[in-house]
Amino acid sequence: MAKIRVFVLLSTLIVVGIACLFLSYYARGYRLNITTLVTKGVVKFQPNGILVIKSDPDGASVYIDSDLKTATNATLSLSPGTYDIEVKKDGYFTWQKRLTIEKEVVTQASASLFKNVPSLSPVTFSGVQNPVSSADGAKIVFVIPFSKDLPAGKIGLWIIDTFTLPFGFSAEPKRVTDGDLINSTYEFSPDGRQILLTLSNSVFLLDSGSFISQSQRVNVASQKNSILSNWGKERKARNVILERNLPADLADILERKTSNFTFSPDELMVLYTASSSAILPDNLIKPLPGSSTQQQERNIQTDRTYVYDIKEDQNFLITDQEVALSNQPASRSTILPALHFMLDSHHLLLAQDEQVTVMDYDGTNRQVVYSGSYTAPYAFPFSNATKLLILTNLGGTSSTPNLYSLTVK
Repeated sequence: MAKIRVFVLLSTLIVVGIACLFLSYYARGYRLNITTLVTKGVVKFQPNGILVIKSDPDGASVYIDSDLKTATNATLSLSPGTYDIEVKKDGYFTWQKRLTIEKEVVTQASASLFKNVPSLSPVTFSGVQNPVSSADGAKIVFVIPFSKDLPAGKIGLWIIDTFTLPFGFSAEPKRVTDGDLINSTYEFSPDGRQILLTLSNSVFLLDSGSFISQSQRVNVASQKNSILSNWGKERKARNVILERNLPADLADILERKTSNFTFSPDELMVLYTASSSAILPDNLIKPLPGSSTQQQERNIQTDRTYVYDIKEDQNFLITDQEVALSNQPASRSTILPALHFMLDSHHLLLAQDEQVTVMDYDGTNRQVVYSGSYTAPYAFPFSNATKLLILTNLGGTSSTPNLYSLTVK
């Protein structure tokens, strides 16, 4: 009896060990080669890679090298190699990307699908001039100019939050101050809590969260330079803190060889335009399994714009055309296209004349989500990335443009 128990115990341990080994290899991507088994009668396990593919919205069809394979969200075992992946769903642009699958490596892909027939609805009705976004994209301030056809309660400086309330309701614009501000300029403080409003001979520091009438505004013209200097120091201090997480070579390039740079909302990527050429060395950090396999560019050239992925040490060329990394290309005789991160940090918004394009952070999968008349480069993302705000008069020549909500997801 004792020998039987020992035999059963050993057999169980062997079976469990084999099962655990099999599961271990299965999890690493190994699969039974059916072709070898059928043609040669040889049992052979082949080291594959794993593709985990998701989509927003889900339930889309996944095509690999033009063959329908599954629906999102799914996990696929693929032989090592390069594949053309397509994610398709009725009513949405097709998401496409070329991915390299490596053996025993899990590659993740998230397809954010955008509507190919987005809906357009007005947010303002009284005419809008010069919308300006806060640094974090959470607020947009604009002027409703004086008009004899408008009541006094409509004219002035207004602000709108770019978040969506529960059940799909959007925040309504709120007035910050009144008066005829048609020739004014204004900018946000680094934290978005204040607005510096400049008129021809007056300067006012306003609270972006409350209303103050023009009769109660205090002229701070003598303090303007000091205020702007302090705001510049705040921005510089924030960048210094963020640059501590960067490889030294990249931090040096940003400081000495860029005309402008900005961090993504999640602070894991940097969007920058080179002011002189440089070489970004390879392997600044240890490579991560399953990192992006998209073509990158580490030979940095003047006036070209790039995104650096801090987590994966990847540097992607976005455009070789001159762009502004904000919606306010100041002191330009020609309005430049605006390029900046969307608030999900995984996409870029490129506002060009006559069209607005959304692309993945690595510059791939470019999709024109709006094509037509609008006042470039005034296109802004909502915080949940489902909508954009654009400034347009819908092709009219006699009317002042308004802000419209464009639902893209």
